[in-house]
Amino acid sequence: MTQVLASRGVSLYCPLPMHPMLNIAVRAARDAGKVIIQHVNRLDSLKITDKGRNDFVSEVDRMAEAVIIDTLRKAYPNHAILAEESGSHRGDEYQWVIDPLDGTTNYLHGFPQFSVSIALRHKGVLDQAVVYDPWGDELFTASAGAGAWLDNRRMRVSSRIDLSGALLGTGFPYRNHEHLDAYLDIFRELILATAGIRRPGSAALDLAYVAAGRLDGFWEMNLCTWDIAAGALLIQEAGGIVTDFGSKQTFLESGNVIAGGPKVQALLLECVQKRFEPGFA
Repeated sequence: MTQVLASRGVSLYCPLPMHPMLNIAVRAARDAGKVIIQHVNRLDSLKITDKGRNDFVSEVDRMAEAVIIDTLRKAYPNHAILAEESGSHRGDEYQWVIDPLDGTTNYLHGFPQFSVSIALRHKGVLDQAVVYDPWGDELFTASAGAGAWLDNRRMRVSSRIDLSGALLGTGFPYRNHEHLDAYLDIFRELILATAGIRRPGSAALDLAYVAAGRLDGFWEMNLCTWDIAAGALLIQEAGGIVTDFGSKQTFLESGNVIAGGPKVQALLLECVQKRFEPGFA
């Protein structure tokens, strides 16, 4: 088992004591996960609202977010918050970025691929990150400068140096189809060049899988800040690279992200940039 975990980018080391703010975020994520799992057997009775094209929110999203915010507010009442369902809450130089249920469509169909994502930014810089899979009870965490962890095991991104044999993750454009043709061209090239492409449906969890070496790389367009923030820090602290389509660090603003180990990320970036004008973020 140790050899298998090591080959997937997970090393068996005990982590350093958890940062106090990360500890609170973990508590919030686990509390939200309990709400999510408690309702998984009564999906047919949930109230669901259509926020836009193929974009849904359930009462579970709102309940989970309320639990997260309550936990964070009790510990840090002056911190700012950016949350998917309730929007922006003003505060000091710390900002929590929250997706209470990433993969709502999966959840509503009983498809077990969804997650809780919580990140903390300090003066705009990612500082703490939690992605929690309540179905599999897996906890992915990172603190800036202290590495990334899957439960009590250190994570490292895949060491793959080319696309041959690579397993990639992606997300199909589902709200904005403006660049669908370009996306499909990228998808076709990469599916021919790799061992396969997966589209599980929770970007935060996909990014966590990149950090853990389960996926060699990931790309997606038109995401939101709360979809990316925690997963991006996980990958960076696991030794990976995250950029937007213009190879810049503005992915939280553009919503376009390419991530992976250094070699695979560079190859994905090259493939994507062939389909977009220079400067496209």
